[in-house]
Amino acid sequence: MIVLGLTGSIGTGKSTTAAMFRDLGVPVHDADATVHDLYRNEAVAPVAAHFPEALSDGAIDRKVLSAVLARSPERFGELEAIIHPLVRAREAAFIDAERRKASPLVVLDIPLLYETGGQTRVDKVVVVTCDPTVQRERVLSRPGMTEEKLALILSRQMPDTEKRQRADFLIDTGNGLEAARKQVEEITAKLTEQRN
Repeated sequence: MIVLGLTGSIGTGKSTTAAMFRDLGVPVHDADATVHDLYRNEAVAPVAAHFPEALSDGAIDRKVLSAVLARSPERFGELEAIIHPLVRAREAAFIDAERRKASPLVVLDIPLLYETGGQTRVDKVVVVTCDPTVQRERVLSRPGMTEEKLALILSRQMPDTEKRQRADFLIDTGNGLEAARKQVEEITAKLTEQRN
């Protein structure tokens, strides 16, 4: 089984690309969705112990937590020490399950793949990219997004140029959905053929 890491900076179209792999029947583990679920389940108690103001109705309120981290970015490490091991445990269970099903290819959708050393847990990496102007327009059109929030997010992400240099595959979403879908199909075909 080939484990493909999928990453890309905010606004490059990573989630859309992950959906394209899913559409082709490739199992995808979404790290962001896992974190959202953890904030309602096993991460509640440990996160609330460190960030009590973020606890609301038995779950972690992500907006409150984001506001705390925006004020005190040095506390990101504290949160990551709690969350990353829980996400990795879920990821490992996903990989084990897919291996038992004899899936030829799986995708790990990890926004901070390089930043957290995730490239060591995958066989190949695909980086989703687009023109920086397009990226900026996409992100700033999101509800509640500001220049300040974008700057904070980008400060925690490896520059797109560096990610592209490290990638095994690139998917440019700036040329439209059909062009991106064709790239996803080509990568999937190439990697599944390697296993046959």
